[in-house]
Amino acid sequence: MQHVTSSALPLESALHNRLKATDFLDCYSVESNLSPRQAADIITNFPGWAQCLIGMRNVLTAPFGLLKEGPETLNKVGFFPVESENSDELIAGFNDTHLNFRISVMSQHGRVFLATWVHPNNLAGQLYLKAILPFHVLIVFNALTRIKTASKTV
Repeated sequence: MQHVTSSALPLESALHNRLKATDFLDCYSVESNLSPRQAADIITNFPGWAQCLIGMRNVLTAPFGLLKEGPETLNKVGFFPVESENSDELIAGFNDTHLNFRISVMSQHGRVFLATWVHPNNLAGQLYLKAILPFHVLIVFNALTRIKTASKTV
């Protein structure tokens, strides 16, 4: 049974302030009462197969100077620097030469929403985004399924 659903980004999300016509935005949600921080910690605790994909990405993009992880900061979820956090939403991500991206993890009305915003900075960013989208969707569905499972045990 599929619990993950494609969703509209809640109107309260701070990601709306970034969105331009040419940007990529997707949002999925699952039933859960976890806080944004609890959900973000689960989302960024990638399973082995996803870690392998990220490792391959890092090797393949190294010649192009793409960042392997965000800038140094004490407040991170996984390797993503936290940009803002309140009781309803956590936003994390960073800017790179090819694209800027943020994830939003929101907890609202008994659901956790995971949104990804991407602003390609150039043609390389557009091509990169097209190349990773199928893997992105797999990782998002897996993450939200893990949130649903964790919600049953909390």
